Amino acid sequence: MSLDAQAEERKKRLAQLKSLKRKNNEAEEQRDTADDAEAQSIAERGIKLSGRNFDIEERAPKMGFTFAPNEGQETIETKAEEIIEAVKARQKEEEAGEKPIDLFNLQPKKPNWDLKRDVDKKLERLKPRTKSAIAKLVRERINAAKAKSTESGAADGGDDAANSAVEGRLAELVKDREREREDEGDEDA
Repeated sequence: MSLDAQAEERKKRLAQLKSLKRKNNEAEEQRDTADDAEAQSIAERGIKLSGRNFDIEERAPKMGFTFAPNEGQETIETKAEEIIEAVKARQKEEEAGEKPIDLFNLQPKKPNWDLKRDVDKKLERLKPRTKSAIAKLVRERINAAKAKSTESGAADGGDDAANSAVEGRLAELVKDREREREDEGDEDA
């Protein structure tokens, strides 16, 4: 091909492009006039349009989402709802199939708690009798100790010494009784 032929082809293509641009410009002018009328009506309504809130396809302001932005995606909220539903279903199944109580695994904290509870009521009645019996035994021991000391004191001839020996012995007798109680308490436990 010669240079002249190539130049003519180029001119033809440019002419075709110009004609296409003219047709597009005329169509755009018609659209612009329609858009201007629309823009005026929108401006009258007090809506400010920008690229963010103008829908090109509908030629109107966007009024919200046509579909949810997280549609088709798995979110934490959906997972939480699924878990809640699964737990509720599991609870219903457990309630429906109530199992009998396993008596072999069901045990109180201490095996004799009910016996102690019943015996405590009876022991409350016996406590005053026990205290009076203990006091009686202590008095008997003191009197026996006095009697021994007076007999040995009469032989020695000292009455005051016998009384002081009995009083000194009293503390020992009380300690002996406390030891006996502790021994009895250890045997009961």
